[in-house]
Amino acid sequence: MESTLRQLAAYAAVARAASFTAAAAQLHVSQSSLSRAVADLERQLGAQLLERDTRNVRLTAAGVETLRIAEQIVNAHRSGMKELERFLLGESGTVAVATLPSVAAVLLPRVISAFRRQRPQVTLQIMDGLERSVLGRVLSGDADFAITTGEPSGQLEHRPLVRDRFVAVLPQDHPLTGRPVVSWEDLAREPFLAVGRDSSVRRLTDAAFAQVDARSAPATEAGNVATVGGLVAAGLGVSAMPALVLPLLGTGPVVHRPLVDPVVDRRLDIALRTRRPLPLAAQRFLETLEELRAQRRDLPPGVSWA
Repeated sequence: MESTLRQLAAYAAVARAASFTAAAAQLHVSQSSLSRAVADLERQLGAQLLERDTRNVRLTAAGVETLRIAEQIVNAHRSGMKELERFLLGESGTVAVATLPSVAAVLLPRVISAFRRQRPQVTLQIMDGLERSVLGRVLSGDADFAITTGEPSGQLEHRPLVRDRFVAVLPQDHPLTGRPVVSWEDLAREPFLAVGRDSSVRRLTDAAFAQVDARSAPATEAGNVATVGGLVAAGLGVSAMPALVLPLLGTGPVVHRPLVDPVVDRRLDIALRTRRPLPLAAQRFLETLEELRAQRRDLPPGVSWA
């Protein structure tokens, strides 16, 4: 059976109105074209759907069942086209963002809140991880874009987003807490608690120590920043973290001071695959992010718009 959507919609309109004249007016078509559509449907089905006389249109038993099925098909098509329209307008679908844990926990919530107020039917999927895995998510197509560190490449386009200043992280009773600022050389003279080598934080702290020609062999190395925070709070050493990471250090008694000589910023970019069009919902999310930046919305202390 090769019945068309147009034939089913025409039949359903006639059956509901019990009149070819009223259905033609409702559909804004001629009565003759409506009659042909219903006649073609009856011929394809091999069944009489309507009993007609000069005044009345009545449904046969086959007509009643055909109306039920036709309305299901027409309504499903209408619903599906509305869903497709919402998707094409960026008002539905899924936005997949790969990012560092600090961005996911501290920076993104306010962006998501603003975005969801405008587009509540869009689902957000946040994939947090270390720099390499985050960029890999974009390259593989699992994520629409990333917010992360890292250098631009031929495969990825980077758009600067925020700068995240490094601070010294100290035990509450450490002598360096009495200073308004702390230098990298000061930290190099203390037992230094480092995050793992796969972390962007570790790459930048190693570079900062190298810049001042200071040797800082980690007293302890931990896989994540929360563990480092706990070790600092226990008085086992000092560390250095970007300001955006501080809320992830836990609730232990730690103190942070600005780091100088040199001042080190971690730049966080929006990373997208080169020459790959974004789904419209993802474009709308980035537009929300750009709106917040254009408005210079408040960021946590030590974090600034790039």
